[in-house]
Amino acid sequence: MCPDGKKVLLVEDNLMNKILVREILTLNGYDIIEAKDGLEAIKLIAEYKPDLILMDIQLPEMDGFTATRIIKANSLTKDIPVIALTASAMKGDEEMILSSGFDGYMAKPIDVKRLIDLINDTIRGKAAPSS
Repeated sequence: MCPDGKKVLLVEDNLMNKILVREILTLNGYDIIEAKDGLEAIKLIAEYKPDLILMDIQLPEMDGFTATRIIKANSLTKDIPVIALTASAMKGDEEMILSSGFDGYMAKPIDVKRLIDLINDTIRGKAAPSS
């Protein structure tokens, strides 16, 4: 277990996915901040300084790739780990996503135990990058 007041920014536009991940994180002691797209996420990062970001890839307004590039290019936010939470689970997707600047990858549908292990390991600094 890792929480101890750790904040996770969940960037997700699908209501059902948002509810599921919110419940998983809350039950495991994390404080949750939510954004509906990459643009809102970037605004919230400065205010809340999350310990980790769970970023969907396909988002309205600003997609997860663009948002992650902006986050990683900013000296104030570049060290915040960003885990892709995505339905992109075809062969090669994980490598492409990780090479795009993400610190981890979790395919949907979500495996609850693997997600919590990935989040805990990433926050502790010993990320296993994939699902």
